[in-house]
Amino acid sequence: MAITIRQIHPHFFGEVSGVDLRKPLTPQEAREIEAGMDKYAVLLFRNQDITDEQQLAFALNFGERENARGGTVTRKEDYRLTSGLNDVSNLGKDGKPLPKDHRTHLFNLGNSLWHSDSSFRPIPAKFSLLSARVVNPKGGNTEFADMRAAYDALDDDTKAEIEDMICEHSLMYSRGSLGFLDYTDEEKELFKPVLQRLVRTHPVHGRKSLYLSSHAGAIKGMTVPEARLLLRDLTEHATQREFVHVHKWTLHDLVMWDNRQTMHRVRRYDQSQPRDMRRATVAGTEPTVTQQAAE
Repeated sequence: MAITIRQIHPHFFGEVSGVDLRKPLTPQEAREIEAGMDKYAVLLFRNQDITDEQQLAFALNFGERENARGGTVTRKEDYRLTSGLNDVSNLGKDGKPLPKDHRTHLFNLGNSLWHSDSSFRPIPAKFSLLSARVVNPKGGNTEFADMRAAYDALDDDTKAEIEDMICEHSLMYSRGSLGFLDYTDEEKELFKPVLQRLVRTHPVHGRKSLYLSSHAGAIKGMTVPEARLLLRDLTEHATQREFVHVHKWTLHDLVMWDNRQTMHRVRRYDQSQPRDMRRATVAGTEPTVTQQAAE
């Protein structure tokens, strides 16, 4: 059965048919899916009842797995998953929803802010692949914003103004905006700000996009209040309804997105009920800007 992709938003987001992710991809299938990612930026694969190992094997068609170190406050001995997937659930090691005052739960609430995965790393992530293993009965939609269309809609003066801007990204910026301010010395070292371009150019098709994230808290050469106002204005622009697709999860959906071309956020949901979401993250291959000035 041939792979087909149906676009379900005017700007982006495709639904894929004709592939079973329990089976290894052929080289041709991998090329078609990556070409779909370049074009649509987000792809939905429905009815994919896969294991962690199958999810990781699928992700590795598109690059190396990202090292997850430095992306969480959960201690290694408390990890629920040992397969190499990122745990994007609300569950503790015992499989039950985390208490509302649990440090990991409070930190993970930052996923409800608009962001691009791993923009807080010197080399940010390429693709994210999120598998729905247990769907929460109330809320928990994920919203995606097309940052290419958002860039295209800017006026020429703004495009010229921001073309060469360099931002500082850190998990401490995004979590700090929610009042999460308590970090160990080791975490402060892990979460040190890194530099990212505000405007990125896609390496395949050459379209420019805004590279925004709640992790961005400063712009080189600007005062912090001025920078944050500009970042807030750009984020408001980029997340207008016309640029956003809302995905309502059903069991065994797998959604794959390009962090270089999109932002996303999860919406509030009933935290007393389990939500088991598991993410494979494909590493990026190069920084958006050299990092030495971040020290």
